[in-house]
Amino acid sequence: LSKEANPISDFKLYTIEEISKILKVTERTVYNFISKNNLQAVKIGKYWRVTETALQEFINQGTKKA
Repeated sequence: LSKEANPISDFKLYTIEEISKILKVTERTVYNFISKNNLQAVKIGKYWRVTETALQEFINQGTKKA
């Protein structure tokens, strides 16, 4: 398969713990962002994951408001 035919190969998922470290906030704060629909996340099994794209969009929204 070519890289274009398989976009999943570049797909990065972050854990809540990783997001909290990147944003320098608590895990509870990350869950609050998700519950308020400020940060898009997907639930896989019992765990939440955030895509790299969703994280970038969240950061971009924050910088526009500041």
